[in-house]
Amino acid sequence: MENEVAHPTPSPEGEAPALSSTIAAIATGPARAGIGIVRLSGPAALAVAQTLTPHLASPKPRYAHFVRFESEGAFLDEGLLLWFPAPASYTGEEVVELHAHGSPPVLAHMLRLLCQYPGVREALPGEFSQRAFANGRMDLAQAEAVLALVESKTEAAAQAAAAQMAGHWSTQVAALREALVGLLAHAEACLDFPEEVGEEEAALPARLGEVYEKARALLRLGRQGQLLRLGARVVLFGPVNAGKSTLLNALVGFARALVDAQPGTTRDVLEAPLDWNGLPLTLVDTAGLRMDEADISPVEARGIEAAKEAVASADIALLVLPPQTPAAHTAAFRALAKTSALLEVHSKADLGLPPPSEGEEGPLAVSAQTGENMAVLREVLQQRLGGETAQAVAACSHRQRAALEACCYALESALGVVAEGHPLELATAHLQLAQTALGQLLGEALAPEVLEEIFRQFCLGK
Repeated sequence: MENEVAHPTPSPEGEAPALSSTIAAIATGPARAGIGIVRLSGPAALAVAQTLTPHLASPKPRYAHFVRFESEGAFLDEGLLLWFPAPASYTGEEVVELHAHGSPPVLAHMLRLLCQYPGVREALPGEFSQRAFANGRMDLAQAEAVLALVESKTEAAAQAAAAQMAGHWSTQVAALREALVGLLAHAEACLDFPEEVGEEEAALPARLGEVYEKARALLRLGRQGQLLRLGARVVLFGPVNAGKSTLLNALVGFARALVDAQPGTTRDVLEAPLDWNGLPLTLVDTAGLRMDEADISPVEARGIEAAKEAVASADIALLVLPPQTPAAHTAAFRALAKTSALLEVHSKADLGLPPPSEGEEGPLAVSAQTGENMAVLREVLQQRLGGETAQAVAACSHRQRAALEACCYALESALGVVAEGHPLELATAHLQLAQTALGQLLGEALAPEVLEEIFRQFCLGK
């Protein structure tokens, strides 16, 4: 005889769901699939899940039970039930997963049945991960890595997110913070016992410089990881008929952009996404720029404005200059990339004509027609975007990068205070700001609304 299962009582029809700590959501995508998962977390997770599996009386922890899903005797589907008792679960709470066939209507019906019970409600976006963070199962950097892993566009990006989930990034941040705490203690000791720490105070600038370099190195890895997570934008720009579209096609490997000998063929921004050695990259072709825009058509004028906007938002602005471009024009084009990293190349090297601004050294001469120096250009772009991106240790977010930048700025300010001989109290204040920035990176002392905004970016069921 089957053991009886204590089932919750459904809410009266029309009554608003009670607020509680048990949540449920469909954890798989909205499309049809072979398998779909409904996930529950909270103290009533198992009892509520068993209302759909009346023939399973005593499930084993972390064991996949084959079950029939039923409601009031009506067959719904069949699949698996997995139970993870607290605290050894993803959220740190009692978690149950119901694995059914991936039919969106069936999964939605199962979710509605589960949420009709008092104390059970649909989860908010990212609420499972938010509970894992709140219950100490992961720090905020690890929680954000969950989103990065879900959104990863390349294998290298997924590897970086997985490393961050495993705590590699957090370990490096914690090591930096430990060094910073030691430095702060050193500085405060110099303030409290000035007559006893003459040599110690003399060593302070060197120690401060070491911590600053560690922070800068971590910031470089964070910037590299951010490109790996979000992808990089390389915008090709320059004068009309410079060969930008031909160069883009050569870099992409197929005819993505229309090419014609007539100047001004490209009238709009054209994007070509690709996976470049693990880095999600978007190459952007733009309308040719003219020094005299007085007689151009309205359509071309809009294209030129779009080109300028694209250059301003580029990770790398690739200035393509044809042979014999006047030096004054080159300087004007360079000025457009004032907010982006600039890389300059001389196009149409196969024509044998003098390069633009003859006599200058540095810019690479390439030919998209013959392939001359194209491999070198790819290598230079790879280096400028962070080298071997697969070595990035963090799928860094905008928030994490901003926290690291704030830490570096505070440490740099402290170095300036010490170098200029200002009171040590000012340096200590900057060190405390750096410590706060690192704590915020890991999720400490953040306002609740900030945390809610972070987790709101997650998908339902995660």
